[in-house]
Amino acid sequence: MYLKKVDGPRAVKLPDGSHMTRADLPPGKTKRWVASRKAAVVRAVTYGLVSLGEAMEMYGLSEEEFSEWKHAVDAHGEAALKATALQKYRQP
Repeated sequence: MYLKKVDGPRAVKLPDGSHMTRADLPPGKTKRWVASRKAAVVRAVTYGLVSLGEAMEMYGLSEEEFSEWKHAVDAHGEAALKATALQKYRQP
């Protein structure tokens, strides 16, 4: 079995005891960003699976967009990333 050489870890252990691998990340050409995919990218960067720069390049994200996702997850959890619930969690 051939494993592609990557910088950084192949898997990380999350605080809840589960493991997250690069295979758990959404594909690089993702067009439809649902809350679970956004949360997976935020978890990967937060726990060191991928760097912020690598995530921004892989998914075509801006630093501002990623920081909004991270702030929403930190403040209100994954539910705050749902497009239909944005108004509920936005600050006036």
